[in-house]
Amino acid sequence: MILRPWVILLAAGGASRYGRPKQLARLDGQTLLRRAARLAAAVAPGRTVVVLGARAATLRRELQGLPVQPVHNRRWREGLATSLAAGVRALPRGARAGLVLLADQAALMPEDLEGLIAAWRRHPRSITAAQAGDWRGPPVILPRRCFGRLLRLRGDAGARSLLQDPAETVLTVPMPNAATDIDVPADLRRLRDGQPR
Repeated sequence: MILRPWVILLAAGGASRYGRPKQLARLDGQTLLRRAARLAAAVAPGRTVVVLGARAATLRRELQGLPVQPVHNRRWREGLATSLAAGVRALPRGARAGLVLLADQAALMPEDLEGLIAAWRRHPRSITAAQAGDWRGPPVILPRRCFGRLLRLRGDAGARSLLQDPAETVLTVPMPNAATDIDVPADLRRLRDGQPR
């Protein structure tokens, strides 16, 4: 049996910097949310949890027809940590790891995630994260042994504390596409025009 993580796609934020729901912004004819959900489903069909919060009912419609499981985080205003916890709680007991993916990482391709998964398979007890230059972060694969710590996180920092913990073994996979995220409309315009951020 091929070892595969579940995907936790985080899409619960209110997008205050973007000025409107950036999950519904369009790129190549589809919303950022649907694009990210399709990406997740491509590498983890039937093994993807999508955490929604702000405008959950509207965003849920974007997931119709995809093999993903929406989860509503009613505490999304308290920060990213609550969405991570909601995603972890939605995973089945047998899940070996969670691949945390952000809905606004709009340049990612299936081969990026497949490369991350391949690296994690070689060391399944290690944290495996994307790296672009000096930066490292999501998408990141967190093994089951980290789930308890994820449930105890607070605030908006996400899993950063695990990636910075000197006691953790963190493997990194070069992934320039991970450095592109959409915070403001100008970011999306640059991506559409093929310009670096």
